[in-house]
Amino acid sequence: MSETEQARRTSTLDTVAVASGDPEREQPWADLGLKADEYSRIREILGRRPTSSELAMYSVMWSEHCSYKSSKVHLKQFGEVPQETPVGKMLAGIGENAGVIDIGQGYAVSFKVESHNHPSYVEPYQGAATGVGGIVRDILAMGARPIAVMDPLRFGPLDAPDTHRVLPGIVAGVGGYGNCLGLANIGGEVVFDKTYLGNPLVNALGLGVLRHEDLHLAKAAGEGNQVILYGARTGGDGIGGVSVLASETFDAAPDGAGGTSGPAKRPSVQVGDPFMEKLLIECTLELFAAGVVNGIQDLGGAGLSCATSELASAGDGGMRCDLDRVPLRDSTLAPEEILMSESQERMMAVVEPHHVDDFMAICAKWEVEAAVIGEVTSTGRLEIDWHGERVVDVPPASVAHDGPTYHRPFARPAWQDALQADRAEALRRPTTGEELASTLTTLVASPNLCDRSWVTDQYDRYVRGNTVLAQPEDGGMIRIDDDTNLGVALSTDCNGRFAKLDPYTGAQLAFAESYRNVSTVGAIPLAMSDCLNFGSPEDPDVMWQFAEACRGLKDACLELGIPVTGGNVSLYNQTGETAILPTPVVAILGVIEDVTRRTPSGFPAADQQVFLLGETREELSGSEWAHVVHDHLGGLPPRVDLAAERALSKLLVEAARDSVVTGAHDLSDGGLGQALAESSFRNGVGVSVSLADVAGGDAFVALFSESAARAIVTVTPDNAERLVALAEQHGVPIASIGRTGGDTISVEGQFEVSVAELRAAWSATLPDALG
Repeated sequence: MSETEQARRTSTLDTVAVASGDPEREQPWADLGLKADEYSRIREILGRRPTSSELAMYSVMWSEHCSYKSSKVHLKQFGEVPQETPVGKMLAGIGENAGVIDIGQGYAVSFKVESHNHPSYVEPYQGAATGVGGIVRDILAMGARPIAVMDPLRFGPLDAPDTHRVLPGIVAGVGGYGNCLGLANIGGEVVFDKTYLGNPLVNALGLGVLRHEDLHLAKAAGEGNQVILYGARTGGDGIGGVSVLASETFDAAPDGAGGTSGPAKRPSVQVGDPFMEKLLIECTLELFAAGVVNGIQDLGGAGLSCATSELASAGDGGMRCDLDRVPLRDSTLAPEEILMSESQERMMAVVEPHHVDDFMAICAKWEVEAAVIGEVTSTGRLEIDWHGERVVDVPPASVAHDGPTYHRPFARPAWQDALQADRAEALRRPTTGEELASTLTTLVASPNLCDRSWVTDQYDRYVRGNTVLAQPEDGGMIRIDDDTNLGVALSTDCNGRFAKLDPYTGAQLAFAESYRNVSTVGAIPLAMSDCLNFGSPEDPDVMWQFAEACRGLKDACLELGIPVTGGNVSLYNQTGETAILPTPVVAILGVIEDVTRRTPSGFPAADQQVFLLGETREELSGSEWAHVVHDHLGGLPPRVDLAAERALSKLLVEAARDSVVTGAHDLSDGGLGQALAESSFRNGVGVSVSLADVAGGDAFVALFSESAARAIVTVTPDNAERLVALAEQHGVPIASIGRTGGDTISVEGQFEVSVAELRAAWSATLPDALG
């Protein structure tokens, strides 16, 4: 910047002194997403009007995305859940960058799931890519080495033009960024529903590993300690970014196909550089190992506004920074733009003065730019200068942690009773074997049940060599210790249709399925993270759904002894008046002492006995059958029995540990029919079953009911009695339903279909639609 330009910019600078002298200046607080009462509150806190830089900070930090102002009154109840697990304790939880759980042998893992929904609609590739990058830095900030990611995704109908616009870019962004970092993508979901048209959900989960003593927390303590910004330079990309974009309902806009979808307002989406992030990861881990970091914070949503205020608020309460020292990609950025920028691949560290040279040397080794931009003070104020003038002077907690708290009105929707009365059990169902076979073929080839290889083949599932299980298994599994074979398993799940029918039960069903998937592969469930995706909090119907889902998850955690490590809330997932299905995605992490004893999902060989575990009831409302065959949503979701889920989990874990079972597959979307098909597809092994002892002999209900707390398992003939004894010991209903072998799926007295033909239908859906 020339001296003339610098003088001009300085002369028009809105400083603290200027703000004190012209209290009535009009400010664009509404354009920045603030409400009138919020702006008045800021003035009350400061005793004057805010400077433009302060206004920028408060606007992004008090946004819905950053402050949780509509949700935190409901999230408080997660604090009632005990912090202990069957293995140990939670080392870090709600309020930190990510949760950290003890898994034994001196190891801990950090995991968290977050959203990048609206940015991924605006710019699919970069929105999804930077979602992965952001969650990876959250894990890194805890002192953990990132080792894996997962990606729960939701899209509009598969045949919608806008789905064809966003889906390929989002999948490429997830794969491109994660693959470049060398992180295994071990699971996730791909779900299609018309409510996600114009508002896809891109949730990203990160997993990292650390030793207990390597844990780091985000705080700025120690007067005189230096504040260092390192990583990529700060640019104009992402100004406002996710903090503003994720805090407002999308207005209806043309979708290019004669309809409307998507946002009319489009703030800048961040641009990711995974190669810089890889350097940042290695650099940060070496900084930790060298013992030169006192506190650390990643720069994601709200950028410098977040990092400075949160570090100061969580530490001694004071920090002074100079924006002139911030390395920039664009020298024309105003101070408020520097503070709001959400440029990626940046971290902030608090370092003792005598460690600064060592810190800088390590950054130079990894070719990571670093600059001392400030220091910790004892003033209790966050003070930021630009060109020698004070542009920010605020209490940091007022920015970071003491933002607005809204008690949004909520009430059970007037339409809920009618929705629940419209039961799918009344719909016409197949009555002949031929109709049952046709229904099975239709379901396995449907968008929500078909082969996901078109997506997952774009992800590296086995990089680093420690992936034990990945898609299409029920849960992903990673080896943590090469010598002891200690490992962890992860699953993410949610059926938004169930949550629409009953958000309390639907949230618990999401929890139960994820819990069950982790158990099915042989791991003990330990902890939960969640990503709560809902419509506008200004709609009392939506807030009721949100409140009920939170209550359901809290009660499930209490009953099953699963602590909540943290998570994310994503509101305003709504296009015009159309809210998404309430989608409380639940991630469950489990531990397995020996990954060589994990249980895969497919039928491993012929001549093995197939058992059905759990009770099958006539529960078809919200099912894939009702959705695909009848385009119907109504009735009550399947009943939740958490005691039954616990008993099934213990049986499955014990059966894996003692090598009683050779394969296992949970029953959820698509019911027993889908589980039989997927188990046959895995290794090309057919199966013959009799359903006389399931659901009272009703073959349709037996095949397509989506009752919870169920799984199928295979055993060699010599282990059948041991399995039955285990089931009796744990009080789990058990039925022998058939035997593996051949090249067909045969249901006694009903139908027989070729595994190869069924697999061809299952495999063709996404390639045919997407090319």
